[in-house]
Amino acid sequence: MKLVLFTLWVVFPLLLCATPHNLAPQAKVSCSSAAGKEYGAQCVTDGKVRILNAGEWRSGSRLDMRGRVYPFPWIQLDWDRPVSVNRVILYDCPDEKSHTAAGTLSFSDGTSLTVNLIADDGAPKVIDFAAKKIRWMRFQVTDGEGENLGLSEIEVYPSPESYADEVSWVNPYVETAKGRYFFFVTGSLPFGMMSAAPLTRNINQGGGGYSYNSTRVLGFPQLHDWMISGLNVMPVCGTVDTGKGKDGWSSSFSHDGEVVQPGYHRLFLDRYKLWVEQTVTERVGFYRLTYTQPAQAKVLLDLGGHISTSTMVNAHASRVSDTEIAGYFDTTGRVWGGVDKARVYFVVRFDRPFRTLNSWTGTERKHHIMQMEGSTEAFEVPGSSFKQSPTAGVEADFEEVQPGEQILLKTAVSYVSIANARENMDKECSHWDFGQVRNRALSVWNEWLSRIEVKGGTDAQKVKFYTDLWHVLLGRHKIDDINGAYPDYLKGGTRIGKATRIHTLSPEYKARMLPKGKDGKVIHHMYNSDALWLTQWNLNTLWGLAYPSVLDEFSASFLQYGENGGLLPRGPSVGAYTYIMTGCPATSLITSAYQRGICHKWDPEKAFAIMKRNHEKGGMLAFDMDDELAFYVRHGYCPGDAGLTIQWAFEDWALGQMAQKMKKPREARYFLKRSMGWGASFHPGLKLMMPRMKDGKWLHTDPLSEKGFVQANAWQATFGLSHDIPGLARKMGGEDSLAVRLDEAFRKSAAADFLFSYVSYANQPGCSSAHVFSHVGKPWLTQYWVRRVARQTYGAITPEKGYTGNDEDQGQMAGVSALMMMGLFSLDGGSSSVPCYDITSPVFDEITIKLDSAYYSGKTFKIVVHHNSAENCYIQRAVLNGREYGAYQLLHRDFARGGVLELWMGNKPNKEWGRSGL
Repeated sequence: MKLVLFTLWVVFPLLLCATPHNLAPQAKVSCSSAAGKEYGAQCVTDGKVRILNAGEWRSGSRLDMRGRVYPFPWIQLDWDRPVSVNRVILYDCPDEKSHTAAGTLSFSDGTSLTVNLIADDGAPKVIDFAAKKIRWMRFQVTDGEGENLGLSEIEVYPSPESYADEVSWVNPYVETAKGRYFFFVTGSLPFGMMSAAPLTRNINQGGGGYSYNSTRVLGFPQLHDWMISGLNVMPVCGTVDTGKGKDGWSSSFSHDGEVVQPGYHRLFLDRYKLWVEQTVTERVGFYRLTYTQPAQAKVLLDLGGHISTSTMVNAHASRVSDTEIAGYFDTTGRVWGGVDKARVYFVVRFDRPFRTLNSWTGTERKHHIMQMEGSTEAFEVPGSSFKQSPTAGVEADFEEVQPGEQILLKTAVSYVSIANARENMDKECSHWDFGQVRNRALSVWNEWLSRIEVKGGTDAQKVKFYTDLWHVLLGRHKIDDINGAYPDYLKGGTRIGKATRIHTLSPEYKARMLPKGKDGKVIHHMYNSDALWLTQWNLNTLWGLAYPSVLDEFSASFLQYGENGGLLPRGPSVGAYTYIMTGCPATSLITSAYQRGICHKWDPEKAFAIMKRNHEKGGMLAFDMDDELAFYVRHGYCPGDAGLTIQWAFEDWALGQMAQKMKKPREARYFLKRSMGWGASFHPGLKLMMPRMKDGKWLHTDPLSEKGFVQANAWQATFGLSHDIPGLARKMGGEDSLAVRLDEAFRKSAAADFLFSYVSYANQPGCSSAHVFSHVGKPWLTQYWVRRVARQTYGAITPEKGYTGNDEDQGQMAGVSALMMMGLFSLDGGSSSVPCYDITSPVFDEITIKLDSAYYSGKTFKIVVHHNSAENCYIQRAVLNGREYGAYQLLHRDFARGGVLELWMGNKPNKEWGRSGL
């Protein structure tokens, strides 16, 4: 049976969720009477919502001589099995002459609810209640005006007990009040090239892109990538003032009746009285517009102006045919540097011809055009960090539509050519079956999310876990076309700016082709990505566990950048380098893949040579810091920056570990020696890493200051010396002293929910802290504090809280959260020559990881947790594949073979279990 998908907002028991499937279409419908076969009872579940005289249930009620409704009708839904539900949405027929105003909802469990104030314009009436298990539900009208009372639609939503799939557990609303522009993207497949979503707040951070608390839609941009945005699609009706830009065509909307899912979004534009549905393939955005009133339908393509993270200029668009518009625009104004201008090509296609194509640039409008050109101007906005340009775009004008009519449109982009954008559309979505694409997107997301299946835990924990996985698989997007072409802006040009805001003016542009295998398919893809900074504590580990092909892909992609341009990227945008963050984070990613045998798509020998080059002068490790690198090599620390000292040392260690395994003794000795010089930056009095100057003097002695660190302070950064915890313990006076000091930091930070204090899980440098205890013989403290952080810092599922602020960073904080709930971690991210995972305290009773047969010999690795509860956070004993297991670490090779790890939990620590690693 075809599922019609709508929103669920559960308020009992304090569970916020947005995505389960509407159960009403699965029910048998009966009613008190019907006025003609066209308006039968079954129409109330047909998905035709708020459309006058279409898809409605109309009763046989009449008015008596005194003007009273008689009789009051009822309608009933019966399911062939019990269902657990907690929300019903009622839509009145949008008819001025008839208004179903109130009624009673009765359920098979004997309970009932009074429903008042049903809107008379067909707007949704949402009724939330405590979950109940039922076989039938009846709505009895108790008040109304006019004849033939009825409803346009009834939607019934399941409580968690009846969720049908993993997608139902994902809640995209989580922390959208604080998220970044690329944080909320419903119109994307995992790592897909297309990344579309509604725009409600036109800023980069602080609820940028889509904010739950915003009330207006400004359009539907097709790109939500790292420092790249654009092609804003906006359906409108009638006349709008395009000269005012987004303010001129924006529309109010409501979350009532909205559907928000991975791969699908539906909302109602109040101003234009139309439903907008969005779904997606890898490279094609697909929209279905359903009109509920007679209207002069138009679709705007906004091609000029600022969209959250970049600015569109130099727009060109052409009327290719009566159903196709094609063109390009340039993007500029990237806050965090990168190429000064990058071109985006697009094709937009409709399922019906438009009458005319009009255009605007600023306040100037042109009608009946074949081509348009926008402004090349981009100017600074006082008091802001972005650039603005005149609004510009084209307007496709259609014949008048009637209630219930639909217009379908598809979008495709390319960073190489219009022809490639058209080929992306033709090969990925040559048909107009919206439902087929929507069901395929649902299937893809369920397949990816179900790679890790969990049982037990609370409903809120399951919502958070699958929302975490969604973000882990979402934020970074392909930039290559279906034929393997991709853009390259890596060489030439003039670099201006400093540190993380280096812009490259007028670099060379090349259209390159990805390498292909014997089957003609590309070996790997190229990606647009925010910096993979310190991903050893999140993505490297989680991708390696459940998604090794992703780790393989990103390693190959970053190495391709290194081969093309000489530098390993930190955060590539539109095929260009950006210099966001620090060090050479690609090293820990690639070495962690190599150590676990995840190198099907790249050559380790070539990779080592590229990484080695990037750890030398002129490389990415110390980009624009050759003198500081030379000092670090000689003296062990980066002058004036303890944060860089820690990162450089770890990345040198990771490269040394790879050299060791590859039997390169000279390189191994060199990089491992470099990695152990960090002690020169250890303050003997404070017992913490501190920034030290070239002359040996300390930059300062305030351990809570971020000066001389990278987005951290001394307390947060020191315990990130993941590659040499034994050495750190010795300098702190022994393992017990380190544990006492770190425990003190956690206790001082608990009241602040471990955010921006002595310990901070708000940003990458502190994301390993709780796991350090296991490495100094105190695994029970890791178990305790991991549970506390998972609950206090990452446990919320509201629009305001969930990931500690706006630095979720494309799945990094989500990765930490998911690993904590799974009870697995890796302090070095898998870059050790003997990779292994730390065992902590899962919140679920059972976690099953489906192993990728292309990389691992086993089928599944399962963690079974006995006597689990919120209080029972301490591991009492463990059994691996039927044998007692006393180490706190699990070898990757044992994981890869598959098996079962059983844990027995208690409310008091067993200080004998897990005292040693492997």
